[in-house]
Amino acid sequence: MAAHILLIEDDLRLAEMVSEYLGQAGFRVSAAGSGEEGLAKLAREPCDALVLDLALPGIDGLEVCRRLRASSDVPVLMLTARGDAMDRIVGLEIGADDYLPKPFEPRELLARLRAILRRGTGAARGDVLRFGRVEIDRGARSVRVDGADKNLTAHQFALLVALAENAGRVMSRDALMDALRGEPLEAFDRSIDVHVSRIRQAIEDDPRKPRRIVTVRGAGYVFAKAQD
Repeated sequence: MAAHILLIEDDLRLAEMVSEYLGQAGFRVSAAGSGEEGLAKLAREPCDALVLDLALPGIDGLEVCRRLRASSDVPVLMLTARGDAMDRIVGLEIGADDYLPKPFEPRELLARLRAILRRGTGAARGDVLRFGRVEIDRGARSVRVDGADKNLTAHQFALLVALAENAGRVMSRDALMDALRGEPLEAFDRSIDVHVSRIRQAIEDDPRKPRRIVTVRGAGYVFAKAQD
């Protein structure tokens, strides 16, 4: 069955172009011209991934993403025409999986969309990683701490698995990008750091003093094998 993509974009010509291109690539595409309309469509019919413009009439893309993350971990690719890196960082912090600045090449949009869908469906192995109170089920794509489910985006889950599979080993940002098989992850604008921060909020007792995912200054991160 074709993956269902919801495009929330108020530029009608761009929405038509993207919908046609993704349709030719084999996706089933629905479109909405505002954040409110997009959220209403999501409530009626779930999608496999969301392509979300940042600048929307009414509630903007950041607010749409914030509301969506309260109840769903559907992969989100955010489109932005803004040049300020802070907008992209905020988008990642509230749960977007990736972003693409406008103007963009349709082929790059397709590549990034396929990448976040791969992360979401999980080509991960169907076994469980256990580290004390933390349990990572690669097959079910779930994370639990003390038996309680923790909500991560598809991108954050993939990054957590890469760290956990190399527990005890310092992973540089470049090594993490390699471990994610070249999927869009731009270390130069701090996106890895942003995602690690979100993972810490989910699995650490005190994210400000992390004991599970530890920063090694000047080198990267290490997933501690035994802390609890």
